Amino acid sequence: MQGQDGERDRCEARDGDGPGAADPEPRRGRPRSAAAERAILDAVIALLEAGEPLAGLSIERIARTAGVGKATIYRRWSGKEELFVDVVRDMEPIDPPVSGTAGLADLRVMLESMRTRGLAQRSSVLLVNIFAQMKSHPKLWQEYSGTVIAPRRVAMLEAVRRAVAAGELRDDLDVELIDDLFVGPMLVRTVHRPEAPLPEDLVDRVIAALLGGLAPVRV
Repeated sequence: MQGQDGERDRCEARDGDGPGAADPEPRRGRPRSAAAERAILDAVIALLEAGEPLAGLSIERIARTAGVGKATIYRRWSGKEELFVDVVRDMEPIDPPVSGTAGLADLRVMLESMRTRGLAQRSSVLLVNIFAQMKSHPKLWQEYSGTVIAPRRVAMLEAVRRAVAAGELRDDLDVELIDDLFVGPMLVRTVHRPEAPLPEDLVDRVIAALLGGLAPVRV
């Protein structure tokens, strides 16, 4: 790692954008700087808000806007795809913690997180624009799917398994099907029908409908 950083520093010096002039971090031990990371994320957001397309942003431009050297960025992200994914995650609501031991209760927390992310995306023209651009860049969308969407799906599946084990959900159905039944309505409301309401009680209504079933009650 040290050799790679040194090589990047030498490249920057040849480019005229060396960390000696622009990188405020001390050299001893190369500590990670929360302030530098914040400046980099804010620089990307500022450039996007100014109308710069994702494809047009270079590491050089981002570093210059953030007031850091390129090596400062490369020490944290291997490339633009990883950086842009962190920018999107920074703009979205933080994923709430789950117990990791509960079943249906954890599932509810994660469904509610989907609802709040949907609200956040609706209220942010920038987020809508970023997601549209991400989907037109397969490598960037693959990075987002693999590092953000996939772990969330794994966590949901684990919560469903815990709910089944606890007797909160049926044990004669495929776990992935059960997961899809819970996630599907939220995806429809947040992604496929952006005009659809996302009321505060939506998650509870979805859970109640699934647990109660959709067949009419026979008396």
